Amino acid sequence: MPNSTSKMIEILLVEDNPGDVELTREAFLEGKICNNMTVMRDGVEAFNYLKNPQSVYPDIILLDLNLPRMGGLEVLEKIKADPDLRVIPVVILTTSQDEADIARSYHSHANCYIAKPVDFEKFMQVVRSLEDFWLTVVRLPSHS
Repeated sequence: MPNSTSKMIEILLVEDNPGDVELTREAFLEGKICNNMTVMRDGVEAFNYLKNPQSVYPDIILLDLNLPRMGGLEVLEKIKADPDLRVIPVVILTTSQDEADIARSYHSHANCYIAKPVDFEKFMQVVRSLEDFWLTVVRLPSHS
C-alpha cells in the first residue's frame, strides 16, 4: 500500500553480503512504502554511482561499514564532504557494535547508526522500523 504522497522512494543500499541484501529487500517489500532499491556491493561502486549524473538520485542511503575496496566510513566521509551529496540522509546499517565505529560514524555526519541483529525476525523488525521512521515520519529533501 503506497504512502500518502504516493511518491516512489529511491533507496541506495550499499551492502556486500547477499543474504543481508535479500533480507533488506524482503523487509521493504512487506512494507507500506513504494520504493525502488538500488544495490551497490562495495564502496567504490557506491561512490561512483552517486557521482554519475546518469544515476538515480537516492532519497536515502543504507550503508554498511564493512565493505570491500572502500570501507563504509570512507564512503560516508566522501558523501558528506560533497556539496551535491551531503543532504542525502545516510543510515549506517552494519554488524559492527564497536564504540569507535559508532563515534566515527556520527563524527562523519551519519544520520543514524543501527547495528544489525543476527536474529532474522529482529532484523526484519529493525528494517520495518527504519522504513516507518525514515520513509513515513521524516520529510526527506527534494532532488533539486
